[in-house]
Amino acid sequence: MAAIESGELGEGDKLPPQRRLAYALGVTTGTVTRAYAEVERKGWVEARVGSGTYVCASTTNPFTHVSAPGDAQQVDLSLSLPPPSEQRADGLAHAMAALQNDRPALAHAMDYQPEGGLDRHRRLYAQWLDRLGLPMAAEELLIDQGGMNGIFLSLSTLLAPGERLAAEMLTYPGLISVAQQLGIRTVAIEHDAQGIDIDALAMRHERQPFAALYVMPEHHNPTTVSLPESRRHALVALARERDFWLIEDGVQYMGERATPLYQLAPERTVYLFSVAKILGGGMRSGVIRAPASVRPRIAAALRNQSWMPPPLIASLVCRWIESGHADRLLAWQSEEMAARHALVQAYLGGYDYSGGAEGFYIWLRLPAGRRANTFVEALAERGVLVTPAEPFCVGSEPAPQAVRICISAAADRAALERALGVIRENLDSPGIAMWRTL
Repeated sequence: MAAIESGELGEGDKLPPQRRLAYALGVTTGTVTRAYAEVERKGWVEARVGSGTYVCASTTNPFTHVSAPGDAQQVDLSLSLPPPSEQRADGLAHAMAALQNDRPALAHAMDYQPEGGLDRHRRLYAQWLDRLGLPMAAEELLIDQGGMNGIFLSLSTLLAPGERLAAEMLTYPGLISVAQQLGIRTVAIEHDAQGIDIDALAMRHERQPFAALYVMPEHHNPTTVSLPESRRHALVALARERDFWLIEDGVQYMGERATPLYQLAPERTVYLFSVAKILGGGMRSGVIRAPASVRPRIAAALRNQSWMPPPLIASLVCRWIESGHADRLLAWQSEEMAARHALVQAYLGGYDYSGGAEGFYIWLRLPAGRRANTFVEALAERGVLVTPAEPFCVGSEPAPQAVRICISAAADRAALERALGVIRENLDSPGIAMWRTL
Protein backbone atom coordinates (compact mmCIF):
# COMPACT_ATOMS: atom_id res chain seq x y z
CA MET A 1 0.00 0.00 0.00
CA ALA A 2 2.91 2.37 0.70
CA ALA A 3 4.13 1.97 -2.90
CA ILE A 4 0.64 2.83 -4.19
CA GLU A 5 0.24 5.83 -1.86
CA SER A 6 3.67 7.20 -2.78
CA GLY A 7 3.01 6.86 -6.52
CA GLU A 8 5.70 4.21 -7.03
CA LEU A 9 2.86 2.03 -8.32
CA GLY A 10 0.31 3.94 -10.40
CA GLU A 11 -3.05 3.29 -12.04
CA GLY A 12 -3.01 0.12 -14.13
CA ASP A 13 0.35 -1.12 -12.86
CA LYS A 14 0.50 -4.88 -12.44
CA LEU A 15 1.56 -6.36 -9.11
CA PRO A 16 4.18 -9.12 -9.19
CA PRO A 17 2.97 -12.73 -9.21
CA GLN A 18 2.29 -13.99 -5.70
CA ARG A 19 4.86 -16.79 -5.76
CA ARG A 20 7.61 -14.47 -6.99
CA LEU A 21 6.84 -11.83 -4.35
CA ALA A 22 6.69 -14.48 -1.61
CA TYR A 23 10.13 -15.72 -2.61
CA ALA A 24 11.56 -12.18 -2.71
CA LEU A 25 10.17 -11.37 0.75
CA GLY A 26 11.00 -14.73 2.29
CA VAL A 27 7.39 -15.48 3.28
CA THR A 28 4.87 -18.14 2.31
CA THR A 29 2.68 -17.81 -0.74
CA GLY A 30 -0.35 -17.97 1.57
CA THR A 31 0.82 -14.83 3.37
CA VAL A 32 1.05 -12.91 0.10
CA THR A 33 -2.33 -14.27 -1.03
CA ARG A 34 -3.97 -12.97 2.16
CA ALA A 35 -2.23 -9.59 1.75
CA TYR A 36 -3.44 -9.27 -1.85
CA ALA A 37 -6.97 -10.15 -0.75
CA GLU A 38 -6.88 -7.48 1.96
CA VAL A 39 -5.73 -4.66 -0.34
CA GLU A 40 -8.34 -5.76 -2.89
CA ARG A 41 -11.01 -5.62 -0.17
CA LYS A 42 -9.95 -2.05 0.58
CA GLY A 43 -10.29 -1.09 -3.08
CA TRP A 44 -6.60 -0.46 -3.78
CA VAL A 45 -6.25 -3.20 -6.43
CA GLU A 46 -8.40 -5.50 -8.53
CA ALA A 47 -7.74 -9.12 -9.48
CA ARG A 48 -8.45 -10.02 -13.12
CA VAL A 49 -8.96 -13.71 -13.82
CA GLY A 50 -6.18 -15.13 -15.96
CA SER A 51 -4.37 -11.79 -16.08
CA GLY A 52 -3.14 -10.79 -12.63
CA THR A 53 -3.65 -8.08 -10.01
CA TYR A 54 -3.65 -4.41 -10.99
CA VAL A 55 -3.68 -1.07 -9.19
CA CYS A 56 -7.12 0.57 -9.31
CA ALA A 57 -7.62 4.04 -10.73
CA SER A 58 -8.99 5.46 -7.49
CA THR A 59 -5.77 4.79 -5.62
CA THR A 60 -3.77 7.29 -7.63
CA ASN A 61 -5.57 10.27 -6.06
CA PRO A 62 -3.29 11.90 -3.46
CA PHE A 63 -6.33 12.70 -1.33
CA THR A 64 -7.53 9.16 -0.64
CA HIS A 65 -6.41 9.55 2.98
CA VAL A 66 -8.96 11.47 5.04
CA SER A 67 -9.39 11.85 8.75
CA ALA A 68 -11.51 9.07 10.22
CA PRO A 69 -11.94 7.24 13.51
CA GLY A 70 -9.36 4.48 13.95
CA ASP A 71 -7.25 2.71 16.50
CA ALA A 72 -7.38 4.67 19.75
CA GLN A 73 -3.61 4.21 20.16
CA GLN A 74 -2.82 5.37 16.63
CA VAL A 75 -1.42 8.88 16.29
CA ASP A 76 -2.00 10.24 12.80
CA LEU A 77 0.51 12.98 12.03
CA SER A 78 0.13 12.70 8.26
CA LEU A 79 -2.37 15.52 7.68
CA SER A 80 -1.97 19.26 8.21
CA LEU A 81 -4.90 19.82 10.56
CA PRO A 82 -5.44 22.52 13.20
CA PRO A 83 -4.88 21.30 16.78
CA PRO A 84 -8.11 19.84 18.23
CA SER A 85 -9.99 22.11 20.63
CA GLU A 86 -13.48 22.31 22.11
CA GLN A 87 -13.33 26.00 21.29
CA ARG A 88 -14.23 25.17 17.67
CA ALA A 89 -17.48 23.49 18.67
CA ASP A 90 -18.21 26.35 21.07
CA GLY A 91 -17.52 28.98 18.43
CA LEU A 92 -19.66 27.21 15.84
CA ALA A 93 -22.52 26.75 18.33
CA HIS A 94 -22.39 30.46 19.18
CA ALA A 95 -22.38 31.46 15.51
CA MET A 96 -25.29 29.14 14.72
CA ALA A 97 -27.31 30.46 17.66
CA ALA A 98 -26.66 34.06 16.65
CA LEU A 99 -27.74 33.36 13.07
CA GLN A 100 -30.79 31.39 14.22
CA ASN A 101 -31.96 34.36 16.28
CA ASP A 102 -31.58 36.75 13.34
CA ARG A 103 -34.47 35.66 11.15
CA PRO A 104 -33.91 38.19 8.31
CA ALA A 105 -30.23 37.19 8.08
CA LEU A 106 -31.15 33.50 8.20
CA ALA A 107 -33.63 33.92 5.37
CA HIS A 108 -31.08 35.92 3.36
CA ALA A 109 -28.48 33.17 3.86
CA MET A 110 -30.80 30.81 1.98
CA ASP A 111 -31.09 33.08 -1.08
CA TYR A 112 -29.05 33.25 -4.26
CA GLN A 113 -26.30 35.84 -3.89
CA PRO A 114 -23.52 37.40 -6.00
CA GLU A 115 -20.84 34.94 -7.13
CA GLY A 116 -18.13 36.74 -5.16
CA GLY A 117 -20.10 36.82 -1.93
CA LEU A 118 -22.00 39.56 -0.13
CA ASP A 119 -20.37 42.99 0.29
CA ARG A 120 -20.91 42.74 4.06
CA HIS A 121 -19.09 39.41 4.25
CA ARG A 122 -16.20 40.67 2.13
CA ARG A 123 -15.85 43.73 4.37
CA LEU A 124 -15.73 41.55 7.50
CA TYR A 125 -13.15 39.29 5.88
CA ALA A 126 -11.04 42.33 4.92
CA GLN A 127 -11.18 43.73 8.46
CA TRP A 128 -10.17 40.38 9.96
CA LEU A 129 -7.35 39.84 7.48
CA ASP A 130 -6.04 43.31 8.31
CA ARG A 131 -5.84 42.27 11.98
CA LEU A 132 -3.92 39.18 10.86
CA GLY A 133 -1.36 41.35 9.11
CA LEU A 134 -2.81 40.92 5.63
CA PRO A 135 -4.28 44.27 4.61
CA MET A 136 -6.66 43.99 1.66
CA ALA A 137 -9.53 46.08 0.34
CA ALA A 138 -12.94 44.43 0.40
CA GLU A 139 -13.43 45.17 -3.30
CA GLU A 140 -10.31 43.13 -4.11
CA LEU A 141 -11.80 39.96 -2.57
CA LEU A 142 -13.90 37.09 -3.85
CA ILE A 143 -15.27 34.63 -1.30
CA ASP A 144 -14.67 31.02 -2.33
CA GLN A 145 -14.92 27.55 -0.79
CA GLY A 146 -11.44 27.29 0.69
CA GLY A 147 -7.87 26.78 -0.43
CA MET A 148 -8.37 23.94 -2.91
CA ASN A 149 -11.25 25.77 -4.55
CA GLY A 150 -9.03 28.86 -4.77
CA ILE A 151 -6.28 26.87 -6.48
CA PHE A 152 -8.73 25.39 -8.97
CA LEU A 153 -10.27 28.77 -9.80
CA SER A 154 -6.87 30.45 -10.14
CA LEU A 155 -5.35 27.81 -12.41
CA SER A 156 -8.45 27.48 -14.59
CA THR A 157 -8.52 31.26 -15.05
CA LEU A 158 -4.84 32.10 -15.52
CA LEU A 159 -3.68 29.09 -17.55
CA ALA A 160 -5.05 27.19 -20.53
CA PRO A 161 -4.69 23.41 -20.96
CA GLY A 162 -1.18 22.63 -22.18
CA GLU A 163 0.38 25.77 -20.70
CA ARG A 164 3.13 25.52 -18.11
CA LEU A 165 2.87 26.23 -14.40
CA ALA A 166 6.07 26.53 -12.37
CA ALA A 167 6.30 25.29 -8.79
CA GLU A 168 9.07 24.33 -6.43
CA MET A 169 10.34 20.76 -6.79
CA LEU A 170 8.48 19.94 -3.59
CA THR A 171 5.03 21.50 -3.33
CA TYR A 172 1.48 21.03 -2.09
CA PRO A 173 0.00 17.81 -3.56
CA GLY A 174 -3.32 19.56 -4.14
CA LEU A 175 -1.64 21.87 -6.62
CA ILE A 176 -0.23 18.89 -8.52
CA SER A 177 -3.63 17.18 -8.59
CA VAL A 178 -5.51 20.24 -9.88
CA ALA A 179 -2.91 20.90 -12.57
CA GLN A 180 -3.21 17.31 -13.77
CA GLN A 181 -7.00 17.54 -13.93
CA LEU A 182 -6.88 20.78 -15.91
CA GLY A 183 -4.25 19.50 -18.35
CA ILE A 184 -1.67 22.04 -17.18
CA ARG A 185 2.00 21.03 -17.38
CA THR A 186 4.01 21.53 -14.20
CA VAL A 187 7.64 22.67 -14.25
CA ALA A 188 9.81 21.87 -11.22
CA ILE A 189 12.06 24.64 -9.89
CA GLU A 190 15.06 24.05 -7.64
CA HIS A 191 15.01 25.41 -4.11
CA ASP A 192 17.44 25.61 -1.21
CA ALA A 193 17.45 26.38 2.51
CA GLN A 194 16.04 29.86 1.79
CA GLY A 195 13.33 28.80 -0.61
CA ILE A 196 12.87 28.98 -4.35
CA ASP A 197 16.07 29.56 -6.34
CA ILE A 198 15.49 32.76 -8.35
CA ASP A 199 18.40 32.14 -10.74
CA ALA A 200 17.12 28.63 -11.48
CA LEU A 201 13.64 30.08 -12.01
CA ALA A 202 15.00 32.59 -14.54
CA MET A 203 16.96 29.94 -16.45
CA ARG A 204 13.98 27.58 -16.55
CA HIS A 205 11.78 30.36 -17.93
CA GLU A 206 14.27 30.92 -20.74
CA ARG A 207 14.14 27.23 -21.71
CA GLN A 208 10.50 26.53 -20.91
CA PRO A 209 8.43 29.73 -20.59
CA PHE A 210 5.64 29.36 -18.06
CA ALA A 211 2.51 31.42 -17.55
CA ALA A 212 2.43 31.40 -13.76
CA LEU A 213 4.33 30.41 -10.63
CA TYR A 214 2.66 28.82 -7.62
CA VAL A 215 4.52 29.71 -4.43
CA MET A 216 4.13 29.51 -0.65
CA PRO A 217 6.38 32.27 0.74
CA GLU A 218 5.42 31.56 4.37
CA HIS A 219 6.04 28.17 5.97
CA HIS A 220 6.33 26.26 2.71
CA ASN A 221 4.53 22.94 2.56
CA PRO A 222 6.31 20.61 3.24
CA THR A 223 9.78 22.11 3.89
CA THR A 224 8.63 24.90 6.30
CA VAL A 225 10.98 27.42 4.62
CA SER A 226 9.93 31.09 4.53
CA LEU A 227 11.30 33.28 1.76
CA PRO A 228 13.59 36.07 2.99
CA GLU A 229 12.64 39.60 2.05
CA SER A 230 15.43 39.91 -0.52
CA ARG A 231 14.20 36.88 -2.48
CA ARG A 232 10.65 38.18 -2.46
CA HIS A 233 11.78 41.38 -4.12
CA ALA A 234 13.94 39.45 -6.60
CA LEU A 235 11.03 37.14 -7.40
CA VAL A 236 8.67 40.04 -8.03
CA ALA A 237 11.25 41.77 -10.24
CA LEU A 238 11.66 38.61 -12.34
CA ALA A 239 7.89 38.12 -12.63
CA ARG A 240 7.54 41.66 -13.98
CA GLU A 241 10.51 41.29 -16.34
CA ARG A 242 9.28 37.96 -17.77
CA ASP A 243 5.57 38.75 -17.40
CA PHE A 244 4.25 35.73 -15.51
CA TRP A 245 1.57 35.49 -12.82
CA LEU A 246 2.22 34.77 -9.14
CA ILE A 247 -0.22 32.52 -7.27
CA GLU A 248 0.57 33.10 -3.61
CA ASP A 249 -0.80 30.46 -1.23
CA GLY A 250 -1.11 31.83 2.29
CA VAL A 251 -3.30 29.10 3.75
CA GLN A 252 -0.78 27.22 5.87
CA TYR A 253 0.58 29.80 8.30
CA MET A 254 -1.02 32.34 10.65
CA GLY A 255 2.09 33.54 12.49
CA GLU A 256 4.22 36.60 11.83
CA ARG A 257 4.91 37.16 8.16
CA ALA A 258 7.31 39.02 5.94
CA THR A 259 5.89 41.23 3.17
CA PRO A 260 3.33 39.27 1.12
CA LEU A 261 3.95 39.11 -2.61
CA TYR A 262 0.55 40.64 -3.35
CA GLN A 263 1.74 43.84 -1.64
CA LEU A 264 4.96 43.91 -3.66
CA ALA A 265 3.28 43.11 -7.01
CA PRO A 266 -0.46 43.70 -6.63
CA GLU A 267 -1.02 43.84 -10.38
CA ARG A 268 0.12 40.24 -11.04
CA THR A 269 -0.45 38.35 -7.78
CA VAL A 270 -3.44 36.22 -6.84
CA TYR A 271 -3.48 35.55 -3.10
CA LEU A 272 -5.28 32.56 -1.53
CA PHE A 273 -6.58 32.43 2.05
CA SER A 274 -8.76 29.92 3.88
CA VAL A 275 -10.25 29.58 7.37
CA ALA A 276 -9.57 25.82 7.37
CA LYS A 277 -6.37 26.10 9.43
CA ILE A 278 -8.11 28.25 12.07
CA LEU A 279 -11.81 27.45 12.33
CA GLY A 280 -11.56 23.92 10.93
CA GLY A 281 -11.55 22.05 7.65
CA GLY A 282 -15.34 21.62 7.66
CA MET A 283 -15.81 25.36 7.26
CA ARG A 284 -15.27 25.49 3.51
CA SER A 285 -14.72 29.20 3.15
CA GLY A 286 -11.89 31.51 2.18
CA VAL A 287 -11.05 34.41 -0.09
CA ILE A 288 -9.15 35.07 -3.28
CA ARG A 289 -7.45 38.45 -3.49
CA ALA A 290 -7.08 39.21 -7.19
CA PRO A 291 -6.14 42.28 -9.27
CA ALA A 292 -8.92 44.00 -11.21
CA SER A 293 -7.55 42.69 -14.52
CA VAL A 294 -8.54 39.08 -13.72
CA ARG A 295 -11.10 39.41 -10.92
CA PRO A 296 -14.14 39.27 -13.25
CA ARG A 297 -12.77 36.13 -14.94
CA ILE A 298 -12.20 34.38 -11.61
CA ALA A 299 -15.70 35.40 -10.52
CA ALA A 300 -17.08 33.92 -13.75
CA ALA A 301 -15.16 30.68 -13.12
CA LEU A 302 -16.63 30.55 -9.61
CA ARG A 303 -20.14 31.10 -10.99
CA ASN A 304 -19.68 28.43 -13.65
CA GLN A 305 -18.44 25.93 -11.07
CA SER A 306 -20.88 26.45 -8.19
CA TRP A 307 -22.81 29.67 -8.96
CA MET A 308 -21.73 31.21 -5.63
CA PRO A 309 -19.96 30.35 -2.38
CA PRO A 310 -22.43 28.79 0.09
CA PRO A 311 -24.02 31.84 1.81
CA LEU A 312 -24.83 29.88 4.95
CA ILE A 313 -21.17 28.93 5.53
CA ALA A 314 -19.98 32.49 4.86
CA SER A 315 -22.63 33.82 7.29
CA LEU A 316 -21.44 31.45 10.02
CA VAL A 317 -17.79 32.36 9.47
CA CYS A 318 -18.59 36.07 9.68
CA ARG A 319 -20.60 35.58 12.89
CA TRP A 320 -17.62 33.69 14.27
CA ILE A 321 -15.34 36.61 13.40
CA GLU A 322 -17.73 39.26 14.74
CA SER A 323 -18.14 37.51 18.10
CA GLY A 324 -14.39 37.44 18.74
CA HIS A 325 -14.38 33.63 18.97
CA ALA A 326 -12.12 33.37 15.89
CA ASP A 327 -9.49 35.68 17.39
CA ARG A 328 -9.56 33.88 20.74
CA LEU A 329 -9.24 30.53 19.01
CA LEU A 330 -6.27 31.76 16.98
CA ALA A 331 -4.56 33.11 20.13
CA TRP A 332 -5.00 29.74 21.86
CA GLN A 333 -3.78 27.93 18.75
CA SER A 334 -0.57 30.01 18.67
CA GLU A 335 0.18 29.12 22.29
CA GLU A 336 -0.64 25.46 21.73
CA MET A 337 1.65 25.20 18.71
CA ALA A 338 4.49 26.87 20.61
CA ALA A 339 4.12 24.24 23.33
CA ARG A 340 4.08 21.43 20.76
CA HIS A 341 7.21 22.76 19.07
CA ALA A 342 8.92 22.75 22.48
CA LEU A 343 8.11 19.03 22.74
CA VAL A 344 9.59 18.45 19.30
CA GLN A 345 12.79 20.18 20.32
CA ALA A 346 12.98 18.05 23.47
CA TYR A 347 12.64 14.79 21.54
CA LEU A 348 14.22 15.54 18.16
CA GLY A 349 16.61 18.38 18.94
CA GLY A 350 19.61 16.29 17.97
CA TYR A 351 18.27 15.56 14.48
CA ASP A 352 18.05 17.59 11.27
CA TYR A 353 14.60 19.13 11.14
CA SER A 354 13.03 22.52 10.46
CA GLY A 355 9.74 24.13 11.48
CA GLY A 356 8.23 27.55 12.11
CA ALA A 357 7.28 28.72 15.60
CA GLU A 358 3.54 28.36 14.93
CA GLY A 359 3.61 26.01 11.94
CA PHE A 360 1.52 22.87 11.91
CA TYR A 361 4.33 20.56 10.77
CA ILE A 362 8.04 19.95 10.77
CA TRP A 363 10.26 18.66 7.98
CA LEU A 364 12.59 15.91 9.18
CA ARG A 365 15.59 15.06 7.01
CA LEU A 366 16.59 11.48 7.77
CA PRO A 367 20.12 10.46 8.75
CA ALA A 368 22.42 9.20 6.01
CA GLY A 369 21.58 5.68 4.92
CA ARG A 370 17.93 5.81 5.98
CA ARG A 371 15.10 5.46 3.44
CA ALA A 372 11.92 7.48 3.90
CA ASN A 373 9.47 4.78 2.81
CA THR A 374 11.03 2.21 5.16
CA PHE A 375 11.00 4.76 7.97
CA VAL A 376 7.33 5.56 7.37
CA GLU A 377 6.40 1.88 7.31
CA ALA A 378 8.28 1.19 10.54
CA LEU A 379 6.47 4.04 12.30
CA ALA A 380 3.10 2.89 10.96
CA GLU A 381 3.68 -0.56 12.43
CA ARG A 382 3.90 1.15 15.82
CA GLY A 383 0.82 3.30 15.27
CA VAL A 384 2.41 6.58 14.13
CA LEU A 385 1.53 7.93 10.68
CA VAL A 386 3.70 10.49 8.87
CA THR A 387 4.13 11.47 5.21
CA PRO A 388 7.23 10.81 3.07
CA ALA A 389 8.42 13.33 0.49
CA GLU A 390 7.09 11.43 -2.52
CA PRO A 391 3.54 12.94 -2.70
CA PHE A 392 5.04 16.44 -2.75
CA CYS A 393 7.32 15.85 -5.75
CA VAL A 394 6.57 17.73 -8.97
CA GLY A 395 6.77 15.57 -12.10
CA SER A 396 9.42 12.88 -12.03
CA GLU A 397 11.77 14.70 -9.66
CA PRO A 398 13.46 12.32 -7.18
CA ALA A 399 12.15 12.41 -3.63
CA PRO A 400 14.55 13.38 -0.83
CA GLN A 401 14.86 11.07 2.15
CA ALA A 402 12.71 13.19 4.43
CA VAL A 403 9.26 13.13 6.04
CA ARG A 404 6.66 15.70 7.00
CA ILE A 405 5.37 15.34 10.57
CA CYS A 406 2.18 17.26 11.34
CA ILE A 407 2.55 17.90 15.05
CA SER A 408 -0.72 19.86 15.08
CA ALA A 409 -2.81 16.81 14.23
CA ALA A 410 -2.27 14.85 17.47
CA ALA A 411 -5.33 14.79 19.72
CA ASP A 412 -3.36 16.37 22.55
CA ARG A 413 0.19 16.89 23.79
CA ALA A 414 0.26 13.49 25.50
CA ALA A 415 -0.50 11.77 22.18
CA LEU A 416 2.15 13.88 20.48
CA GLU A 417 4.70 12.89 23.11
CA ARG A 418 3.93 9.19 22.54
CA ALA A 419 4.42 9.66 18.80
CA LEU A 420 7.63 11.65 19.21
CA GLY A 421 8.98 8.94 21.50
CA VAL A 422 8.36 6.33 18.80
CA ILE A 423 9.97 8.54 16.16
CA ARG A 424 13.01 9.16 18.35
CA GLU A 425 13.43 5.44 19.10
CA ASN A 426 13.33 4.64 15.41
CA LEU A 427 15.85 7.34 14.58
CA ASP A 428 18.19 6.17 17.33
CA SER A 429 18.10 2.55 16.13
CA PRO A 430 19.95 1.33 13.01
CA GLY A 431 17.87 0.85 9.89
CA ILE A 432 17.04 -2.67 8.74
CA ALA A 433 16.93 -3.67 5.07
CA MET A 434 13.42 -4.86 4.18
CA TRP A 435 14.09 -6.60 0.85
CA ARG A 436 15.47 -10.05 0.09
CA THR A 437 16.44 -10.27 -3.53
CA LEU A 438 19.27 -11.28 -5.84
